[in-house]
Amino acid sequence: MEKALTIMDLPENERPRERMFRYGADTLSNAELLAIILRTGTKQENIVTLSNNLIKESGGLNGLLNMTLDEFMNLHGIGRAKAAQLVALSELSKRFRSYRSGDAYKITQPRDAADFVMEDMRNFNVEHLRVIMLNTKNVVISIRDVSVGSLNSSIVHPREVFCEAIKKRSASIIICHNHPSGDPTPSSEDINITKRLKECGKIIGIELLDHLIIGDGIFISLKEKGIL
Repeated sequence: MEKALTIMDLPENERPRERMFRYGADTLSNAELLAIILRTGTKQENIVTLSNNLIKESGGLNGLLNMTLDEFMNLHGIGRAKAAQLVALSELSKRFRSYRSGDAYKITQPRDAADFVMEDMRNFNVEHLRVIMLNTKNVVISIRDVSVGSLNSSIVHPREVFCEAIKKRSASIIICHNHPSGDPTPSSEDINITKRLKECGKIIGIELLDHLIIGDGIFISLKEKGIL
C-alpha cells in the first residue's frame, strides 16, 4: 500500500524542520511553518506542496485561521486528524491575539473589551451577540455567545443575555456584537436593544457597562458615545 509522503521524503536541504534549526523560524515561509505542524502530505503531494495549496485555497493565512472544522475537511488532502490540528492552531492563535491565554484579564476601558473580542468577531459573516461577564474588580470571569443572526429586540431577549451572568454571579456585563459590513455605526435597533438591556440590568442588579459594536478592526462604544 502506497504511503502518504512525509517531511522526511523531502531532500534534507528542503526539510522545513532542519531549515528552522539551521536558519531560524523567521526565515521559513507560512507553508513551511504549517508543514512542520501537519508533518505528512498525501500520496501525491509532499507536505510543503500540500501546505502551499491549503493556504491558497483558504484565501491566505488569515482565511486559514478562520475556517471551521467542516470547511477544513472539505479540502483536498485534509482528513479528521489534520482538520483537528488546524482548528486547534486557529483557536490558539485567536486566544493569543485576544489575550485569552488563561490569565486574568481586566477591563478598564472600552479598548480593553474591544481587544478581547476583536480577532474573533471582526471576521464573522453574520451578526453575533456576545456577553462578557465581569466580577466586582472588572476581571473577566466568562464570555458567551447569546445569538447569531440579525439582531432585533424580539430575538435579543434580556432573559438570554442575563441568564448566564446570573449563574456566574457577575457584577456587571459588557455586550458586543459585530457588523459584517465592517462599519460599526450603531443602528436605531442597536440603540433600542442597549436601552432595554440597561433597564433590565438595573432591575436584576447586574450593570450593563457598555455595548461595543465591532467592525473590521475598528469599534464603537455606545458608552463613549453617550448613548448608554
